[in-house]
Amino acid sequence: MTHPTENSEKNDFIRAIVREDLAEQKYQQIVTRFPPEPNGYLHLGHVKSICLNFGLANEFNGLCNLRFDDTNPSAEEQEYVDNIKGDVKWLGFDWSGDVRYASSYFEQLYRWAIQLIEQGDAYVDLQTPEQIRENRGNFGQAGKNSPYRDTSVAENLQRFDEMKNGKFQEGEAVLRAKIDMASPNMNLRDPVIYRVMHKAHHQTGDTWYIYPMYDYAHPLSDAIENITHSVCTLEFEDHRPFYDWVVEKIGFEKPPHQYEFARLNVNHILTSKRKLKKLVEDKLVTGWDDPRMPTIAGMRRRGYTPEGLQDFCDRVGVSKADGVVDFGLLEFSIRNSLEDTANRAMAVLNPLKITITNFDEAIKDVETLKKPTVKTKLENGVLWLIQSKNSHDESQGVRDIPFTKQIFIDKSDFAINPPDGYKRLSPQNTEIRLRNSYILKVAEHITDENGEVVELKATIDPKTLGNNPEGRKVKGVIHWVSASHGVPAEVRLYEQLFTQEDPAKIDIDNLANEINPNSLVVVNAMVEPSLAKAEKGERFQFEREGFFVADEKDHSTEKAVFNRIVGLKDGFK
Repeated sequence: MTHPTENSEKNDFIRAIVREDLAEQKYQQIVTRFPPEPNGYLHLGHVKSICLNFGLANEFNGLCNLRFDDTNPSAEEQEYVDNIKGDVKWLGFDWSGDVRYASSYFEQLYRWAIQLIEQGDAYVDLQTPEQIRENRGNFGQAGKNSPYRDTSVAENLQRFDEMKNGKFQEGEAVLRAKIDMASPNMNLRDPVIYRVMHKAHHQTGDTWYIYPMYDYAHPLSDAIENITHSVCTLEFEDHRPFYDWVVEKIGFEKPPHQYEFARLNVNHILTSKRKLKKLVEDKLVTGWDDPRMPTIAGMRRRGYTPEGLQDFCDRVGVSKADGVVDFGLLEFSIRNSLEDTANRAMAVLNPLKITITNFDEAIKDVETLKKPTVKTKLENGVLWLIQSKNSHDESQGVRDIPFTKQIFIDKSDFAINPPDGYKRLSPQNTEIRLRNSYILKVAEHITDENGEVVELKATIDPKTLGNNPEGRKVKGVIHWVSASHGVPAEVRLYEQLFTQEDPAKIDIDNLANEINPNSLVVVNAMVEPSLAKAEKGERFQFEREGFFVADEKDHSTEKAVFNRIVGLKDGFK
């Protein structure tokens, strides 16, 4: 696979900062972190963050922590925790030490909240959520101070203790940082740092009645873990002043610093966790791992490779400027990663039967007529063609392809009235080479009452197994599968889930109406028998069709199921 950074140093503004920090010995070792909230499955946008945070640690001999910022038990589940760990591993990365949880720091975060109250930097607000929202103001209007803003330290400590002990119901009290209600940055208008939630936590159980807000817990968790470079996406840029305020007020001598980069936006790809969850809940997809979903689980089941996703992120790069990446670049990277690694096979997606009328006579003298380099064996009237599984990697071995009297070709490879430039079979062009075997000549086509071609009668030239015919030029090559030895298979052809170029604009309640009707097309195909032994998750290039994967859930030796990963060329319009 051709890689954009092969034999070269990666360069972007974050790596430049890291190199400078290390050169100046600001840090002896860098420490980054990947800090997902376990409230859903990771998607394509997270892949970029994973590759960047773990990549920085790998490149500069640093450490990268995996930390779950699990501060909201109403949305988080252990299922998401387990899946995220698996996703990171599948992408090829490993974290430093044990998995970390913000919830492991709840006791310390609580003590620091008390410190803020004692310093006069936090207060308990008993306004309703509606009053707090109304008094916060907007971008053109300053907020109003809460009537509880100047409550004494002693009273605030008592009320915060009552919050902790479950004496307040949800929405009755919050702890707010005391900063500046007139700040032009809305994130500094006395943000809420603790709220009451009478919910069990997937890690701490029923221990707590109060939970820290993400913006409070995140910078302090970074500080606890001695993170040197806290890397996040641009939407957190306006949150950085509060990030700095928190770690400064608590009094860290070497506080972490936050750096923001542009998030990954790919056209036709939806990356809103809320909307992705809606697709799953409304059963508009089969689950988080539906191959049409941009989740890592979905892309993995689709057949995307970790190497292809990493290559894609490297090609996109890291910058401060937001932009939209064309989906074709993602497909290019995936296709590039499969070109040399996927074994070859033949599959006919829309079978049309051909009866070879001279088959028995033609194969009698196969050993004397074929090229010495062509390997075959003749058993019980079946000619077995022995071909390499992968011409790029001979260590993969060979596969035996049965050639029989009746074969299937794809319906698209015969046309009664072909368009201009058509180089396959037609009444005007009756000859073509069958992949890995003979020149075939069509003598007759049979149609049904609707005029549809249902069968072809043809002959093969016995002298053309591995040989070019003398005195005539054959225009094309088509693939085929034995009708008697081929294996029926369900093949799932995927397109983008949404035709709209920017699915982010789709209203959450209108998702069902915007789904691409061709996002999943299921066909009953015939595949060569070697594919019956394919293992779940094994990837192939179906010659002339594209790259496919044996579905990791539904494929079995009893029922072959393959998903199209990507076409051989960029076919996305």
